[in-house]
Amino acid sequence: MKESQGVSGHRPCPPDRSGVVVRDGVEIAYAVHEAGQPDRPTIVLMPTWSLVDSRVWKLQLPYLARHYRVVTFDGRGCGHSGRPAGAAAYTDREYAADTLAVLDATETPRALLVGFSCGVAWSVHVAALHPERVTGIVAIAASCGLSVPDPAREKYAFDARLDTTRGWAKYNQHHWLEGGFDDFVGFFFAQMFHEPHSTKQIEDVTLWASDIAPQTLVDTVAGRLGLSGAEATDLEPLCRQVTCPVVVIHGTEDRVRPARIGHRLAELTQGELVLLDGVGHAPGVREPVRTNHLIKDFADRLHPTPGRSASGSTWVRARRRPKRALYLSSPIGLGHARRDLAIARALRERHPDLEVDWLAQDPVTRVLETAGETVHPASRWLAGESAHIEDECADHDLHAFQAIRRMDEILVHNFMVFDEVVTETPYDLVIGDEAWDVDFFLHENPELKRSAFAWMTDFVGWLPMPSGGPAEAALTADYNAEMIEQRARHRRLRDRSIFVGDPDDVIDESFGPDLPGIREWTADNFDFAGYVSGFVPPDEEERARLRASLGYRPDDLVCVVTVGGSGVGSSLLRRVLDAVPPARRLVPGLEFLVVCGPRIDPASLPRPDGVRVRGFVPDLHRTLAACDLAVVQGGLTTCMELTASRRPFLYVPLQDHFEQNFHVRHRLERYAAGRCVTYPEACDPDLLAGLIASTVRQEVRYRPVETGGAERAADLLAELL
Repeated sequence: MKESQGVSGHRPCPPDRSGVVVRDGVEIAYAVHEAGQPDRPTIVLMPTWSLVDSRVWKLQLPYLARHYRVVTFDGRGCGHSGRPAGAAAYTDREYAADTLAVLDATETPRALLVGFSCGVAWSVHVAALHPERVTGIVAIAASCGLSVPDPAREKYAFDARLDTTRGWAKYNQHHWLEGGFDDFVGFFFAQMFHEPHSTKQIEDVTLWASDIAPQTLVDTVAGRLGLSGAEATDLEPLCRQVTCPVVVIHGTEDRVRPARIGHRLAELTQGELVLLDGVGHAPGVREPVRTNHLIKDFADRLHPTPGRSASGSTWVRARRRPKRALYLSSPIGLGHARRDLAIARALRERHPDLEVDWLAQDPVTRVLETAGETVHPASRWLAGESAHIEDECADHDLHAFQAIRRMDEILVHNFMVFDEVVTETPYDLVIGDEAWDVDFFLHENPELKRSAFAWMTDFVGWLPMPSGGPAEAALTADYNAEMIEQRARHRRLRDRSIFVGDPDDVIDESFGPDLPGIREWTADNFDFAGYVSGFVPPDEEERARLRASLGYRPDDLVCVVTVGGSGVGSSLLRRVLDAVPPARRLVPGLEFLVVCGPRIDPASLPRPDGVRVRGFVPDLHRTLAACDLAVVQGGLTTCMELTASRRPFLYVPLQDHFEQNFHVRHRLERYAAGRCVTYPEACDPDLLAGLIASTVRQEVRYRPVETGGAERAADLLAELL
């Protein structure tokens, strides 16, 4: 047995330790998640068919691992486990024996087994033959050898040569081995995820399936069916031997294995049957929130928390409760925190007794703590969205749409944290400033709404980047269509939809083919607060006092360089620093102040003459208002602060970042503010220096930025209290 500690990474739940146990010469890779509490009851998330590995549990693992010790392992034939040859190596008995080996290797005396598809059969084997090791079974979308007719599949023998490759005839070893493997994979996953808007789920499993060879997958099926020298085991007698509690979960529209199998399994094991109406073969992937609740609720019944009922609780009469709001502020950029603070302060003016808790993460929590706000303790459980975005960023290149798509496990995890918070504490109002997880999963699970809910954003509509071609255009249109359908189906789920800006700030584009225009749809579905700056722009006299307070003399020329609250702007900082020497030759005496923000180490940057480097600056808008020129990323907040303060600036949008390149640029052009510089232009030190020199003394003629946005937003929110 080989084992390692503390796997790193920015996934929501890296294992505390991982290892490999060798059984009969086959390596079985496992991971243990115990969060420093190894004595907690254990849940084992079983492997499924070798077409996918243990990543199939990515939407369950982080949530369950906050409450239980969780063990996962890759089944033989996939992932990091071995790939023995021959059907005899892939019988149900072999997988059951692997499960026991993993239990022994991880020092797990007993566990709740959660099986999906083929993994249900292996869970039954272990529970029937080793009942002392199993506390219960959760059987999801069981795909196992029960006497349930399935004519659409049974008419095609797996090992026969067929005269067709249509439909389930694709589930055939000769088709797989003779060039049709990819054809089968595409068909199978289309059956597995037939629900609309399943592009990301299909993309994930198709990628995972690329790790397995056709012959290995043939062996896994032959082993289960008792072909090619393998010996199959009749599962029904084993089901009758199961004595532990069982809950069977099955979608009514499962096109891989019909719900009749779930009915039969529940009957044989005397288990509880939960049918998910309208759901297909992968509830854990397509309906993760409901699946997570079902697993944990069952685990809680098996393992009630000692002393919880005995300690009691206090219920507070509604009229004695203070008014409470839970504020969710997006961590992707610090501009959200600044405007949210302004709105929260204005809301308190309208409701002086209002208590505001913030569910937030770094770097937003730094701003909130500096402002004396109350950060909810559950914030520590949130998975880092900023860290994910930084991982997705290349050399000043962030494909924002794809980065959000690849953040699915983080979004599910963070929604589950939110759901626990609002379950435990009665809030009168939840305010989500681009809290994508909460908005999406509340629409998917509207029964979980427990209070008034207000949604805020400063852009509407996913837009494709030209580099993504037709494929990305289709994906963004599909995401937009899903959002439009959610809003039409559950229009009252949001009690307020607030756009931070004016109707003309909304880009005049289409959501996609056969979809409405973004501006028209937004006007029909949002209230408009106007822009929220969070500060009053200084006049010239106030600006002079501000410069003096920051140590600038009247004749000093200062260029501020800043890239926001995440770490994605380090490349741009270095490009500007490369341009400092030629810029100072063109403009003698020009000084540069580089503000790294909270997630870039100032010590990591070079410091040519004329440059000061600072880290996190809480009131950055004051520094920006005092500058003679700024060079910034294309984020909305920083650019609009400079616009409001009437400062000349150059902005360099992140490449492939649809919001900065389309939505923000549209708004800045409306205000006639700033000068857009492409990143290739910024990479030429002499060119960038020339732009700095020509802009530093430039007189601005921006359209004035309206004030009072925070007050208007607070008025809209106050009505919900």
